[in-house]
Amino acid sequence: MKPKTFEEFESTLDQHEPPKEWPRALQSLWFDARGDWESSHDIAQDIHSPMGSWIHAYLHRKEGDKWNAGYWYGRADKPFPEYSLEEELKVLVEANL
Repeated sequence: MKPKTFEEFESTLDQHEPPKEWPRALQSLWFDARGDWESSHDIAQDIHSPMGSWIHAYLHRKEGDKWNAGYWYGRADKPFPEYSLEEELKVLVEANL
């Protein structure tokens, strides 16, 4: 079952993997929240939608690749965020609940 709140999402982070019934975008964010950038990126780059582009942008921003992040924010039709990475993760998770 998909979490209803960010707090419910966070409560799953002690599991070994995200629930299989979750949408791929939420699974990608779960891996990022667990510190597994590579797994998160592997999923995000295969989500061919504005949400996939937004997650991809966030991950490259987190990586410190501002140019690549800017490209993906453009593909997602989102401005480059002025808030923290932690806040963006929460915004992304909540957009997928």
